[in-house]
Amino acid sequence: MSPAEPAGSEPRITRAWVLHPDISSDRERRASAPALEEAVALAGALPGLEVAGAEIVPLARPRAGYLFGSGKIDELKERLTEAEVELVLIDGPVSPVQQRNLEKAWKVKILDRTGLILEIFADRARTREGVLQVELAALSYQRTRLVRAWTHLERQRGGLGFVGGPGETQIEADRRAIDEAITRIRRQLSKVVKTRDLHRAARRKVPFPIVALVGYTNAGKSTLFNRLTGAEVLAKDMLFATLDPTMRAVALPTGLKVILSDTVGFISDLPTQLVAAFRATLEEVLEADLVLHVRDIAHPDSEAQAEDVRTILADLGVARETPQIEVWNKTDLLDPDRRAAVEAAAARHDGVEAISAWTGQGIEPLLAAVTGLLDETRQRRELHLDHGDGRRRAWLYDQGVVEGEAPDDDGSTLTVNWTARQEQRFRSL
Repeated sequence: MSPAEPAGSEPRITRAWVLHPDISSDRERRASAPALEEAVALAGALPGLEVAGAEIVPLARPRAGYLFGSGKIDELKERLTEAEVELVLIDGPVSPVQQRNLEKAWKVKILDRTGLILEIFADRARTREGVLQVELAALSYQRTRLVRAWTHLERQRGGLGFVGGPGETQIEADRRAIDEAITRIRRQLSKVVKTRDLHRAARRKVPFPIVALVGYTNAGKSTLFNRLTGAEVLAKDMLFATLDPTMRAVALPTGLKVILSDTVGFISDLPTQLVAAFRATLEEVLEADLVLHVRDIAHPDSEAQAEDVRTILADLGVARETPQIEVWNKTDLLDPDRRAAVEAAAARHDGVEAISAWTGQGIEPLLAAVTGLLDETRQRRELHLDHGDGRRRAWLYDQGVVEGEAPDDDGSTLTVNWTARQEQRFRSL
């Protein structure tokens, strides 16, 4: 709480205006209406913001100094002044020079898409690692914006201080100060990561497959997680309702136990700072035996969202051979004809299941599909490893597939009981 906010006082509300620049020269631009809707939802995910208005701004090409043309800037200034707006959220990249010039022209604070997402992540991160990862990403972002006076290396509330408000700490710092802060946070992160690596190594010794839930933010991952595990992970109709990964053990119908991991939701144009910073948090996905790609099949941009998720998974290095199931969620939001068409389409494709995590419809077939991919037939084999094969020997023990080992002069003979997928991974080591 800031000094200007006495105990028990209501949090200050900042009136915001959302602009989505629809740049016709951008060949990869998204449909403008759903993009604006998502930007407004992002703004709504941040406490203390009241969206006073939102609009699409058609542009042939961005202007270097101001992003928008002079006529549009004057027109928007009148609207912003009349609505008593304090913060303008621009759904796209804004250069430091553009940000400074627009702030002077409109007498408001400007926040671009990257800054808004960083602010949301900072407000939601709960684990020590999550908080540090957000701080690292925010400092990397701020380092490119030293033309501004807002570096916010300290704060007295959740969030990064981009949005503003009375009592927030504003520290004018130069590049050296930011670099020192980045070095300090990386040092702290390395300690946290070592602890997490120890926990992961301990989990590897438990021969339970890992099933990772991934998907676009607000696709219903946490609702599905709660449905399958009986947990009470926060599940709200809100972008980035949950950030920190959660893991629970689940018993499949055959009795096979798996570890289910709920991860942070993805989003189009995810800030590059966060892709790098949250790579460690998403490493559970890299080690998953099965990935459940949860899609909001009722969303008008469902296919584009799915493609964004596939791109990020590829960027993270998720192995192509890792089995995946596309989970077409939220069928309960479709009208009967559309629902029947979606379910028929899912039935025609291998690796696709249509469900409603909210009502439970389709959960049993989904579990059967998961079981079919994970509860594989195991085969017993004998392997001979020489003394120099320590890394492959350690991998076998980490997988929990070694039933016996007999040393000999050249190394040792191991009896393993593994699945075809584990054998394939071993052969690629």
